[in-house]
Amino acid sequence: MNVQIQTVHFDADAKLLEHVSRKLEKLQTFQDNIIGVDVYLKLDNIVHTIKDKVAEIKVYVPKHSFFVKHQSKAFEESFDRAFDSMVTRIKRQKERTMA
Repeated sequence: MNVQIQTVHFDADAKLLEHVSRKLEKLQTFQDNIIGVDVYLKLDNIVHTIKDKVAEIKVYVPKHSFFVKHQSKAFEESFDRAFDSMVTRIKRQKERTMA
């Protein structure tokens, strides 16, 4: 599984990158033929003083790709919510292909 984590408009600390990597390893338990995963962590609304933290996850499997996006006031929360949505989508797709 090829994993790429990109940060936009900021530099992520090691703790955040470790959190993201640890969670992404769990994707293999839900779908065993994942080709690659792209994660984008972005700061939104840079012009204003309030900055939203956006997490986007794109997962590639044979014949499909899944995309989810969430935003909140913390990167960990945004990523966790996006990850949970991704797990739900992968499970739903796997159930459809099994039926």
